[in-house]
Amino acid sequence: MAARRDAAQPEQMSLFDVIDAAFPSLGQVLRPAPATGAPVPARPAPPVATVVHAHPQADREIQFGDCRVAYRLRRARRKSIGFVVSPDGLSVSAPRWVGQGDIDQALRAKSGWILRKLGEQRDRRRHLEASRIEWQEGACLPFLGEPLVLRLDARVVGAQLVADGPRELRLGLAPGAAASQIRDTVQSWLQQEALRHFEGRCAHFAQRLGVTLRRLRLSAAQTRWGSASADGSVRLNWRLIHFSPAVIDYVVAHELAHLREMNHSPAFWEVVRSVIPDLDARRAALKSPVLPLFD
Repeated sequence: MAARRDAAQPEQMSLFDVIDAAFPSLGQVLRPAPATGAPVPARPAPPVATVVHAHPQADREIQFGDCRVAYRLRRARRKSIGFVVSPDGLSVSAPRWVGQGDIDQALRAKSGWILRKLGEQRDRRRHLEASRIEWQEGACLPFLGEPLVLRLDARVVGAQLVADGPRELRLGLAPGAAASQIRDTVQSWLQQEALRHFEGRCAHFAQRLGVTLRRLRLSAAQTRWGSASADGSVRLNWRLIHFSPAVIDYVVAHELAHLREMNHSPAFWEVVRSVIPDLDARRAALKSPVLPLFD
């Protein structure tokens, strides 16, 4: 099963800023006095919102409606004007003989594409920031669809899940342990829990679907939640352990259904739907996950 590429992969994202700032009120502005001589205050100007996309090395800017784009302009030995939207923002390459007016005209002609790509980069940055974990005492990450708080406790051996009240994972580490040590301990525990949980759910759905699972292995693939082979082996991405049990069940049933139908034909989906009637809702939860980074 294909998954969205983890938007939280380690990479340097842009420095885009989104500003929704209202101009301050203009206060009392008096119109010319009417016949009565009494001043009548004018209505304040409505707030104006400006979205700013700024390249860190910007030396030019242009306005597209309510969006101001600050971009980097490079003069190059080329025959036409080129545009690149990268994690840093918009870069424009133009021949030395092209004037600024022609560059602005070309930018406006491509404004829809430019703003769409800048918006995508902004969303990727937000997604990345939401995925970052400070690997320290009190950090929180999703486990089986619910928050899990990390606690450092040198008296614990390995890692211990405490589910009485707010869920905590107590790690056998001393206060002040290195972030990499905390991260690696948590990842190892999550992978063990993933295998244990997946084994139980695979046994459940294999019986219901009438298939034989010969081998189950964990995967760390970047673009797939799971896969199945005709020899009866299944691979499931250990990162699924972050999702709710209902979503995990959908992926498990999906892969086991391939042991009956090695395709995505209508017959295959009928097999999945026979055990997961609301598969569309569960599948939707896999489209834009915010998963913690383990970098």
